[in-house]
Amino acid sequence: MAEASQIPMPVPAPRMSRVLDAVLDRGPALAAVAGLLLLWQGVVWYFEVPEYMAPSPIAVLGAFQDNAGTLWLNFWPTFFEAALGFVAGNLVAILLAIWFVHNTTAERAFFPIAVFINTIPIIALAPVLVLIFGNGFAPKIIIAGLICFFPTLVNMVRGLKAVSPATLDLMRVLSASNWEIFWKVRLQSSLPFLFAALKIASTTCVIGAIVAEWIGSNFGLGALIIEATFNFRSPLLYATVFTAALLAVVMFALVSFAEAKFIRWKTSDVH
Repeated sequence: MAEASQIPMPVPAPRMSRVLDAVLDRGPALAAVAGLLLLWQGVVWYFEVPEYMAPSPIAVLGAFQDNAGTLWLNFWPTFFEAALGFVAGNLVAILLAIWFVHNTTAERAFFPIAVFINTIPIIALAPVLVLIFGNGFAPKIIIAGLICFFPTLVNMVRGLKAVSPATLDLMRVLSASNWEIFWKVRLQSSLPFLFAALKIASTTCVIGAIVAEWIGSNFGLGALIIEATFNFRSPLLYATVFTAALLAVVMFALVSFAEAKFIRWKTSDVH
């Protein structure tokens, strides 16, 4: 009877099975990328497109191999600028959003200023910052931060306010302090909004850093793009663009990973 009443323990799926499931899950995307590369190679070969206009994928791959040191050397400044701009811009936006939610006068006073700053094209603001701060890292980080700032501010304010009045009334009946209401209710309601903005910011911060490097810089992926364009080195140009895109994809993946882990932890903590 004891043996019959035992509940069988679940057997974990083999590692190879999980790997196969992951590959099958990404199969359509991998197939689409492979198809686009084959189409690109076929068009360049069939129409005999000059390399300086549109190099083939094989030529771009050769540029990666021949200029690996140059690409790696210019990758790190752009990554440094984008990452610091991402952290600084989003941190300021989150702090301002918290202030706005708890102080409506501050929101009415400073939110229009944030909107006005956001309406200024980054390509027009970049030369001003370069004139003020020089050609170092500072203007690139500021521009990367500015391009991240406004979407996070708007989403964070909306998320912090996305709490039902009934929930707020219940917390006040329970004599919860403003800090307890913020930590246990407002912050958790804002997480989906916040991570949606962070996903956008993870890619736009790379754009901001590269645009800033176009204005005035001797290093970074943006400067390498300008140099390759002026010298008609199209394979290197495409390789640099793909490197910048890969940086944005990696940052997006890191934010998505953090979202899955952090929101899961918050959910389990609530229950």
